[in-house]
Amino acid sequence: MNIGQAARASGVSAKMIRYYEQTGLIPKADRKESGYRDYSDADVHRFRFIRRARDLGFSVAEIQDLLSLWNDRSRQSADVKRIASTHIEELNARIASLKQMSDTLQTLIACCAGDDRPDCPILADLEEPGSPAPAARAAGGVGHLRSRA
Repeated sequence: MNIGQAARASGVSAKMIRYYEQTGLIPKADRKESGYRDYSDADVHRFRFIRRARDLGFSVAEIQDLLSLWNDRSRQSADVKRIASTHIEELNARIASLKQMSDTLQTLIACCAGDDRPDCPILADLEEPGSPAPAARAAGGVGHLRSRA
């Protein structure tokens, strides 16, 4: 099948298939006499594997490792589990970081009067490089932010 057909069958765009080929994530496709790429059902299966791994947030490098293990019938599941465990640790760290950002913004929003005056604790916080997060300042009181609002 051509790249368009493979893309539709796998749910991976033709552009991404070309990218995966260019980066070496997948082998270069066989070519027909016309020069068009020619993909098999096995290729489509590989594209679906990659799409699912990307949906779960794995990086291209991690997917390369997972593909190698997937193709190695003598693999140990412990190797796969290690990759997934490391990935979940990274996801949890990102979630914690996003939660901290959300909490900081919620505090700043709560401190902002949102009226016609120009003073804004949100902008004041942004202009202070390295300033402690409002949650950390809350221990000492966020009153100084409210007085500017």
